[in-house]
Amino acid sequence: MSAAPGSVWGAVLIGVLAATGAPAQEPAPQQPLSVIDWLDETATPRRDPARPVALPQPGEPPVARSATPPEVQVAPLRQEQSRLIGLVPSHVTGLPEDIWQGSDPDLLARQIERLPDPVLPAAQALLFRLLLTEALPPEGDADGGGALARARVAKLKALGAVDPALALIEQAGPARGPENFAQWMQLSLLAGTEDTACATMRAAPHLSEALDLRIFCAARDGAWEDAALTFGVASALGLMDDARLDLLDRFLHPDLFEGSDPPETPRDMDPMAFRLFETIGEPKPTRNLPRAFAVADLRDVAGWKSQLEAAERLTRAGALPDNLLLGLYTARKPAASGGIWDRVDALQRFDRALEAGDPEAVARTLPQAWAAMREAELETAFAELFFDDLRSVPLSGQARALALKIGLLSSAYESAVQDADLQPAHPGPTETLALAVARGEAPKRPPEGETAGAVQAAFADAVPRSDLMEHAANGKLGSAILHTLRLLNEGAGGDTRALRDALSTLRALGLEDTARRAALQVLLLERSG
Repeated sequence: MSAAPGSVWGAVLIGVLAATGAPAQEPAPQQPLSVIDWLDETATPRRDPARPVALPQPGEPPVARSATPPEVQVAPLRQEQSRLIGLVPSHVTGLPEDIWQGSDPDLLARQIERLPDPVLPAAQALLFRLLLTEALPPEGDADGGGALARARVAKLKALGAVDPALALIEQAGPARGPENFAQWMQLSLLAGTEDTACATMRAAPHLSEALDLRIFCAARDGAWEDAALTFGVASALGLMDDARLDLLDRFLHPDLFEGSDPPETPRDMDPMAFRLFETIGEPKPTRNLPRAFAVADLRDVAGWKSQLEAAERLTRAGALPDNLLLGLYTARKPAASGGIWDRVDALQRFDRALEAGDPEAVARTLPQAWAAMREAELETAFAELFFDDLRSVPLSGQARALALKIGLLSSAYESAVQDADLQPAHPGPTETLALAVARGEAPKRPPEGETAGAVQAAFADAVPRSDLMEHAANGKLGSAILHTLRLLNEGAGGDTRALRDALSTLRALGLEDTARRAALQVLLLERSG
């Protein structure tokens, strides 16, 4: 099994969008939202019913009462009407449509840009909800939310979510200006859909003055003479750097370079260079490139190992649905041993045991599969994929304790804590705290360690950050959540005060499910910022 990048997010939306209900509130955790086809979610424009027009009464034309010039009424041109920008409706994400309206658009854009990659899967899930939710632009934004939309798109791209980033910039309007178009073209090159962007540029040349793009698009359209002429001018006048000229020369004149050494790999690879290398038959590995490039390795033309490595990398960032990762893991038998092949083998053996419903085989293969997924930092993906089936297998001892831990790391953590067959007879301090958090309670006995103490305080009597609550009350909920995500990252990295503040603020904002899952992940996973 392999996945084309264009189908990754078109078929399903990440399970992180398991939130419905009132604005800024999450649903009951025991009722997660199933995956949805987010590309089918289109906004229906509201249409006012036609208003009757008062026609003038027939008769003679009006006669001026004096020679004084008539008074002319002056009014400012109407600003562009605010419109929702986002891929997932508000009632699905649980976030209100006015989440950005009270904030300064430039400050918001910088806040999104400077937000570090989330460490915890729960934080990843909340960030995706925030970036994808349908929302109005900041009030009074003359740009109509353009800068904010571009910041959201850039963050999605940085996380490796190329398809939703592409869909979001298309919704924002790629032809609304050069900045939007530049993002659209970069994403199109990564997704392999650049022909559409090239056609748009041919119809509206003002959208881009990039000569390399003009040459590339002309050649893709079969206008080789135009491409060669533009290339000749750029080369003669030194309008591009030598490395880009060399790539374009090889692209336009492949016969001249048969048998020659391949061009040097640029230090800073961009989507245009990446596509040119592919086009001239010198595709580059994506392992050391920014995460968005990994999408290219999900295609059928990539080898299975490259597909697996790309899928693991994107799943770790929350940018790939878990089922696609499982499909790649189980596509065929491992070709070798060591490294990723051992992980594939361990997961396949566990999957077969679970499918057979053999308790002994499950108990034997579960620890190895779990250790393999821990090594790849894919524990929550494993939990989402297997806990529902795992809980139906009668287990004991170490396997039962591990099954409970897996359940607490899944979205079904409330069900796990209520399952009598999984409960430990004598839970330790960490287990006691985790079980209490899963219920949304504070443990009765004091926990051990500063991290556990911060978690307990957040679920006991800790006060949320007053400045962030004030932001949320004044129409700056999106900004408050972004700040809380930064605190959560710092908390996962060892800052216990930030952890306490982040968890208590999430709870006060109505994001209870995120707070519980984040706390459980801090307690049960080994993550650092």
